[in-house]
Amino acid sequence: MTPADQHPSGGHRGGRGDRRSRPSYPPGGRDRGTSGPTRRPAPSRPPAEDPARQVALDVLRAVREDAAYANLVLPVLLRERGITGRDAALATELTYGTCRALGQLDAIASTCGNRSHAELDGVVVDALRLGGYQLLHTRIPPHAAVSATVDLVRAGPRPGAAGYVNAVLRRITEHDIDGWIARLTPPGTDPLAVLALRWAHPRWIVSAFADALATGSAGRPDTELEAALAADDAPPLTHLVARPGLIDRDELADMAGGVPARFSPYGVYSGGGNPGGMAAIADGRAAVQDEGSQLVALALATAPVDGPDTRWLDLAAGPGGKAALLAAIAAERGATLDAIEITPHRADLVRRTTRGLPVTVHTADGRDPGLPEGSFDRVLLDAPCTGLGALRRRPEARWRRQPADVGDLVRLQRELLAAAARMVRPGGLVAYVTCSPHLSETVGVTERAPAGLELVDARPYLPGVPDLGDGPTVQLWPHRHGTDAMFLALLRRR
Repeated sequence: MTPADQHPSGGHRGGRGDRRSRPSYPPGGRDRGTSGPTRRPAPSRPPAEDPARQVALDVLRAVREDAAYANLVLPVLLRERGITGRDAALATELTYGTCRALGQLDAIASTCGNRSHAELDGVVVDALRLGGYQLLHTRIPPHAAVSATVDLVRAGPRPGAAGYVNAVLRRITEHDIDGWIARLTPPGTDPLAVLALRWAHPRWIVSAFADALATGSAGRPDTELEAALAADDAPPLTHLVARPGLIDRDELADMAGGVPARFSPYGVYSGGGNPGGMAAIADGRAAVQDEGSQLVALALATAPVDGPDTRWLDLAAGPGGKAALLAAIAAERGATLDAIEITPHRADLVRRTTRGLPVTVHTADGRDPGLPEGSFDRVLLDAPCTGLGALRRRPEARWRRQPADVGDLVRLQRELLAAAARMVRPGGLVAYVTCSPHLSETVGVTERAPAGLELVDARPYLPGVPDLGDGPTVQLWPHRHGTDAMFLALLRRR
């Protein structure tokens, strides 16, 4: 971190658009734009070392070039480079924040430059994103944000682009985020497009949230939609699960320096730190698991079935979090769980996650798992989906998903639900779960469920959880429940 920096989480960061101490620039520096001569940093000054911003820039490159996941790459780079403390916190803030705001930052930078992003080298795009995030979403002083970012470009593979980056970033300083949104969305702009730019989401995702929240058609977005979008931009708490029969929840809360969760009897809100370093997680007594995932698994385990209750099935188990929770409960009841996962390496993950529990893992396609049909009392189908309900945990995901993804996934979801209907016995239950609120993936699938399955009101099996709607299905939300946006439908086979 350069001496001029102020840490974004160190008491200097305000809300969006807070620019109370913006410095002035030398005459002419703000008005030249990017089509005229640009001010280049003095070539005699060597770039300052900036490990925090450098690692953020390297993660952005990996996300752009390799379709990497920021939350997987960043911890590795921090560890390899020995970056800790405030520098690690700064790198995390800049990396995840920039990834979340990519589309918004690109829209603004494109207005400030004389070239489209498609014409720019990728490393230049990364630098503009990183610099733009600092300018528009942190309280890092603008001069520090610009100079530090330009220094990274000078020290990188395209030093000749430093002048261009400098000029574009200086143009960005002409407005705060509210000013840019006002400029790019003049009166008459589609209201959902305004929200999409303000909250840095693709418009189609904003529209999907609006539909799921029943806010009506475009033109009538309400405050709850904004709350849902804002929740996606807030770093989530780390949720832990104490696997029943293996560790007590209060004991886990003490170990994690956290507190018991509001709704899940096995949930803990971590007090911070690296949960991977906890002994209870290393030995499988506990795990990192969103409270919403716990609640939908518990609903399946709690709802009554007619007849025996000894054979449970997870039809799409990878990476095994819900399977482990169900298996721990099954062990207490003398039941067993079969877990299906189509991908070999993810099946291995399920085996490791469920070690010591009464689980048999099968590497197979859930649509035809090769197990006896009509023989399972409870079946979990945590279907592959767009993941729009977990965007807050996957910073770059919102910009990767495309509307065309939905149709293919819905076909797969319906095929898997048909398989679940075959695997469950009469009187048994199927839990259809997605980590997406997109109506096509939720009620759109369950409304066309195979004959012989009937919906059961799921709400009584999430006791104490408010705002569950009219039923019989349940949609959780980050802004309402503090969980991922998990969808649950319970279906009983007649």
